[in-house]
Amino acid sequence: MYGAKLYFYAQQNMIQKEIYIIRHGQTDHNAKGIVQGKGINLSLNEKGRTQSEAFFAAYKQIPFEIIYTSTLTRAQESVASFMQLGIPHQIFSELDEISWGEMEGAVSTQETSESFQALLAKWKAGDIYAKPGDTGESPFDLQQRQKRFVEHLVATKHSKILIATHGRFIRAFMCTLTGAPLSEMDNFHHVNLCLYKVNLNGNGKFEIELNCEQSHLEGIQ
Repeated sequence: MYGAKLYFYAQQNMIQKEIYIIRHGQTDHNAKGIVQGKGINLSLNEKGRTQSEAFFAAYKQIPFEIIYTSTLTRAQESVASFMQLGIPHQIFSELDEISWGEMEGAVSTQETSESFQALLAKWKAGDIYAKPGDTGESPFDLQQRQKRFVEHLVATKHSKILIATHGRFIRAFMCTLTGAPLSEMDNFHHVNLCLYKVNLNGNGKFEIELNCEQSHLEGIQ
């Protein structure tokens, strides 16, 4: 009886899926501090390409079975080297960055910066329905499409998965996966081409193993 319980416990805690989630490499908008949401579709700049090459060099030995990316060029370019290995690639609009509405592409001024910071303060205070202007997405909106992707993620047969997505998406996604409230999403930090590794265990729970891992970026100026 004890042995059966121990086996059941071990089965519950076995890792069922290993999910590697990266933010895309740097773009010119990132370098200039310009807000970049799902409505801005830039390529990586030279530094971003160097970051993606460094990530590939550090993780090319992982036998990824599938790559998921957003529809945006910067995410797809960040894992292009893995795709060239022949790893299957699927595109999901659910993985797109949040829409920042009218804030997207705006040159930073004191007025736009104050509006941006005020919006983040609302989210941190728990107003997850607040949107950036009339056309942007709220954290609640973002999480609803994330949940659709999680359904696919849990159901897929693949166990070693690489996902290339975006900064604000990752902040909210860590809350979606772990059950933390969206008001805490700023606790999950990100930089260009950082890595989050999340494991799905036999008990159906997601656990973060690596949090904003950046060691592969050492030496990149």
